[in-house]
Amino acid sequence: MKRGRESAAKSLVLLACAGILLGSAGVGLAAPAAALSAAEARHLLVRSGTAATPAEIDALIPLSREAAVETILESAADAAATPPPAWIENWVPPRMKELSPEERKLVRRLNRERGLELRAWWMQEMVTTPTPITEVMTLFWHNHFTSSLRKVKAPVLLYRQNRLLRREALGNFARLLKAVARDPAMLIYLDGAKNRKGAPNENFARELFELFTLGEGHYRETDVKEAARAFTGWGIDRRTAAFSFRRQWHDGGDKTVLSSNGPLDGDDVIETLLEQPQTAVFIVEKLWRHFISEKPDRVEVRRLARLFRESGYEIKPLLAALFASDAFWAPENRGRLIKSPVDYIVGTVRLFNLPVSDYRDLARLSRRLGQDLFNPPNVKGWPGGTDWIVAASLLDRQAMAERVTGGRRAQGAQTVAMGGPKKRQAERARRFDDWLASQGAAWQGAEAIALLLLPVSPVDVEILDRNASGALLRQLVLDPAYQLK
Repeated sequence: MKRGRESAAKSLVLLACAGILLGSAGVGLAAPAAALSAAEARHLLVRSGTAATPAEIDALIPLSREAAVETILESAADAAATPPPAWIENWVPPRMKELSPEERKLVRRLNRERGLELRAWWMQEMVTTPTPITEVMTLFWHNHFTSSLRKVKAPVLLYRQNRLLRREALGNFARLLKAVARDPAMLIYLDGAKNRKGAPNENFARELFELFTLGEGHYRETDVKEAARAFTGWGIDRRTAAFSFRRQWHDGGDKTVLSSNGPLDGDDVIETLLEQPQTAVFIVEKLWRHFISEKPDRVEVRRLARLFRESGYEIKPLLAALFASDAFWAPENRGRLIKSPVDYIVGTVRLFNLPVSDYRDLARLSRRLGQDLFNPPNVKGWPGGTDWIVAASLLDRQAMAERVTGGRRAQGAQTVAMGGPKKRQAERARRFDDWLASQGAAWQGAEAIALLLLPVSPVDVEILDRNASGALLRQLVLDPAYQLK
């Protein structure tokens, strides 16, 4: 039996806050010997991806925790499988000042259309990728090294940045940081292209310290000012939109940044930041909040940060250690993170193999739910957590679930992945019956299906029958616990 939407929102907030208060449990490495339970396999798949299908769970069950983690991480790719939009090739930056008002208007309209197409491309890649961990980490870095179409106004540059983030998604953080500092989209977004000798722009330097490496309280204001001088001359070639260093704009004088001094340039500043133990701590804490819980364990964070630095900032070994920690597997840390709009939409489509007629609709729905790809709200990115479930977005989530399941209260949701507005509710509801019938015998029980769909016990659904049914599936998708991972 379902309660009202207000009750659902309250239940969801209480569940999430309970996890934040409980925090993480345990330190050290988990025992490697035992094979995974179905619940453990689901937990690993959902946290490292967006969904856990019965087939994926069945494939991991015979493995130990370490072997399962290795299987997921070693499958990661460094390039998208979905071909990019055709206009990506042979793009030439428009010279807006040389265009007429009508021509500028046309360019802006074209950019809006291409921006939506770019979001749809990424949505398609997330839904269809054979390696979900790749897209999870690409999105993680997109929210760390933020840039937006609103400011950059060039979809091609955001695509190129996305390609960079994917290439190093599980690669090397030091290499990624250096490449992002030269990335044209970032240079436009944080005004690095305007940074020149005699008039240094501090925007990039400030976010480099505060949001990309050290975090607040671990640097001085003078460090930001001196670092801004070091990055003078870093710009963009207007003809190609590629990185360009203009020596005549660079301040070659002596500077002091943290522990370094001399005629520092941007690369020297980045190396100085990578030498600081706090940089590794900052990144590990952020990954902890993303994959484990809202309250990092300080002892474990420092252990993992030390491994991170000693590896030369290799990301994949860090993730392996993070996923091997007792805290990651602790039952009290399951179901304590709230699904982002992308988690919710992509995970639902992947889990039930829903047909998608137009991926632009998924992109629009994600924007409506509060996560507009390639357009984070500000330089700090999406805050996540309980911010994902404000009243308006929760209503839209429930409207989407109603439409998916063939319910009657579907107004407000985009027409996505459900066969279009003319499809009758009964047809959508029957899809769940057909999906359940296609699963193996191990997934025909009511408890097994509840375990598959929810990380914790349902809030509003009382399981009375031993056997699963399409009706039970529909109830579980509408349960507040389905919003958690």
